[in-house]
Amino acid sequence: QVHLVESGGGLVQAGGSLRLSCATSGSIFSISAMNWYRQAPGKQREFVARITSGGSTNYADSVKGRFTISRDNANTVYLQMNSLKPEDTAVYYCNVNGELLRRAQFVSWGQGTQVHG
Repeated sequence: QVHLVESGGGLVQAGGSLRLSCATSGSIFSISAMNWYRQAPGKQREFVARITSGGSTNYADSVKGRFTISRDNANTVYLQMNSLKPEDTAVYYCNVNGELLRRAQFVSWGQGTQVHG
């Protein structure tokens, strides 16, 4: 199957920056989209950013202009977070969907990484 490993979370002062990473591994044939979600205490998980296989990106309104999603050729997805605010405090989850080598669709989630903004 597909395994996701996130890193880069931590504590940062308001206005600071962090860069999250999510590395994928497994029997992947192709990736359709790589996403970041977050879940603050007592709130539902919410969409943060997406990058498609073609490189198109979109963002939640709350992070536009501050966060940037990118990916490399090794199927690692990044989330550069600048001008962090206290309301960005949450557990951030990587989400990847695509197709396995055996041509079955998959959706996988990372374990989450804590960000204190």
